[in-house]
Amino acid sequence: MIFLASSSPRRRELLEQIGVVYQVVEVRVDEALHAGEAPELYVVRLALAKAQAGHAICGDRPVLGADTAVVIDGAILGKPRDRADGLAMLARLAGRTHHVYTGVALVDAAGEAHTLLSVSAVTFRDIAEAERSAYWDSGEPADKAGGYAVQGLGAVFIARLEGSYSGVMGLPLFETAALLRGCGISLLETF
Repeated sequence: MIFLASSSPRRRELLEQIGVVYQVVEVRVDEALHAGEAPELYVVRLALAKAQAGHAICGDRPVLGADTAVVIDGAILGKPRDRADGLAMLARLAGRTHHVYTGVALVDAAGEAHTLLSVSAVTFRDIAEAERSAYWDSGEPADKAGGYAVQGLGAVFIARLEGSYSGVMGLPLFETAALLRGCGISLLETF
């Protein structure tokens, strides 16, 4: 069993998908972007901070942390502040390719930290204003980085995805499995 330093229901679903037994540990970390910090460094730093904070609480087992950023034109798109912000994000992403960076960190029981990064390119089709409004009104994008969910209704906007589908959801399973194997947890042996 591991600890998951995240309250994301999507991360929980993804761990369950690959048969990982986990317990959620609630952590709080400062998520402020440092001046001049590149998105890929930002997500790895936050993933590691979450895993380390979880390890400080319950250090007898491995602790997994993750963080995701949607990036376009060098800008990180967080969760929409309100309807206007959400619609503006969708308009900015429409007809263009953006990147999704997800950092994953595992602090093992001995306190040793390991990190990996997943980078995916997501291309949206053009999205009419009426579609953007209807999507916002569905309620789905309100709490999602970049204002959309790849695993939900937002999938209808995605013309192409290069990289990790699960990474765009918030926990790249390839990288996660590699980190778990590195600390002696073999996923397929549990079946």
